[in-house]
Amino acid sequence: MQQLILKNAIIYSDTEVIKNGYIKVKGTQISKVGTVDELDEVVEPNIKVIDLSDAHKVIPGMIDIHIHGVNGADTMDATNDALETMATALPKEGTTSFLATTMTQSTTAIEAALANVAEYHTHGPRDRQAEIIGIHLEGPFVNPKRAGAQPVQHMLEPNVELMQHWQRIAKNMIRLVTLAPEQKGAEVLIQYLKQQGIIASMGHTDATFEQAEAAIATGVSHVTHLYNQMRGFHHREPGVVGAALVKDELMVELIADGIHSTKEAVQLALRQKTAERLVLITDAIRAKCLKNGTYDLGGQQVTVNDRKATLADGTLAGSTLKMNNAFQNILAFTNCSIEEAVKMTASNPAQELGLFNRKGSLTTGKDADMVVLNDANEVVMTICRGEIAYEKGRNG
Repeated sequence: MQQLILKNAIIYSDTEVIKNGYIKVKGTQISKVGTVDELDEVVEPNIKVIDLSDAHKVIPGMIDIHIHGVNGADTMDATNDALETMATALPKEGTTSFLATTMTQSTTAIEAALANVAEYHTHGPRDRQAEIIGIHLEGPFVNPKRAGAQPVQHMLEPNVELMQHWQRIAKNMIRLVTLAPEQKGAEVLIQYLKQQGIIASMGHTDATFEQAEAAIATGVSHVTHLYNQMRGFHHREPGVVGAALVKDELMVELIADGIHSTKEAVQLALRQKTAERLVLITDAIRAKCLKNGTYDLGGQQVTVNDRKATLADGTLAGSTLKMNNAFQNILAFTNCSIEEAVKMTASNPAQELGLFNRKGSLTTGKDADMVVLNDANEVVMTICRGEIAYEKGRNG
């Protein structure tokens, strides 16, 4: 069983910031966290020791609950190679766990993607890879008026029987569903999702504030990519954006790239929701980590130029954002603390998904998912379940 010690860094544990701290890893789990002066002087020969410095921070591995693809691969490719590519690439940006995210497509294409994730997951998490902790079903139960890059021709009315069928195909891996609560049949589907412990999220929706309130009462607890493809705020009709900002029941996703939301919009979201109710996501597509050019997204051509991904008509089509950049941006845009950024990238998604018993913080007994940042908050090392998955200068 591999043992590992990281020492002499600033450790952001779940209860405190430990200066001159250490983390000891045994196998796939964290076995001890403390200050270096508590560390035994005699280190067993089979323990790998990584000596860091007070310029380094160790934070929990980041959890991306909304990501379609990276490095040329997409969940909708429905191949083992695609998921392998995603899981291998993501640790470079500090992501140690993620929800493989689908999009509105034909039922055949969606079912192929769901079955593929389920099959991949049966073999367990691979060494030195980010772990797939479930599926985010984005569409097809959304509103054509707020399509964005979701193909209108494949949108469907919310349907419980179809959802049940898909969950069977996915072997119960669907953990979050983005839907439009104003669509016919949505109320019954939301009730079903709540009963099953699946997160119901408002997204790609033209719901009014009143309709959003009703959806919350039914069981909606989440908002997909705040501001984007939803009824905006008006002082006489606050819409979904208004509901997202004032309803404490809602956990809210945010793409903090300065493209999908300006710096000021990000500031507003954090001031209103606080770090307790925000989750940073990437909504990244296969073009992430690749050069400017034209790429496929659900059968549509997407052009990427200077980090911005658009359809031919200029509609934003996902992002090329990396989680480490989202972490850096939220700090720069809002002057929030590292502890708050950790909540928004690790603790909150883990708690919402019911995984805080093993992920989301640096605590004894939890999975050894950790990210080492330098003084510029750049990722210099990512550890997935006790294995070094990325080390700057060695693998990219």
